[in-house]
Amino acid sequence: MKTRAFDIQRDTAETQIELSLTVDGQGSADIDTGVGFFDHMLTLFARHGRFDLKVRCKGDLEVDCHHTVEDVGIALGQAFKGALGDKKGIYRYGSGQFPMDETLVSVALDFSGRPFIEYIGPEGVPNIGGHFNFTLVEEFLRAFAFNALINLHAEIIRGRDPHHMAEGLFKGLARCVDTATQIDPRIADQIPSTKEVL
Repeated sequence: MKTRAFDIQRDTAETQIELSLTVDGQGSADIDTGVGFFDHMLTLFARHGRFDLKVRCKGDLEVDCHHTVEDVGIALGQAFKGALGDKKGIYRYGSGQFPMDETLVSVALDFSGRPFIEYIGPEGVPNIGGHFNFTLVEEFLRAFAFNALINLHAEIIRGRDPHHMAEGLFKGLARCVDTATQIDPRIADQIPSTKEVL
């Protein structure tokens, strides 16, 4: 099987991003976005999805970290889209419930080629570490889903600690993306759709 990998360089007036992804990796992560908590979440994503991921981002952090988080989500989604190509042989779907201490999250996704996100989570969650706005988790998920061209449903079923809720979502996303992108040897040369295109 050929290596499923993709490199992206994305430059805007707000962020400069270099990102390298290997889908069939070992879970190695080399992350530097300038946002410590976000680096931690991307490292978890790589480790639990068994992806090799390198990210370098210089963003307008003097404003806030919104553009950094959203734009890395865009680049990561584009990298998965590029690495998977025509999506021949992939399982396509991934879903599950994932615990993180008192938190329980549900994630379900489909590499359908038709981007959509349904996110359900509590309102008014405090900032994480005093500075990372919890709403940025949803912004990342939306940017990732729309650029990877996936249908994503993510729900925080219960939780109290903002760190645990975010971590549960990133780990759950990683595990579901890993499941969905693995190759089903029964259909390795087929696109998993009656339309024959995804």
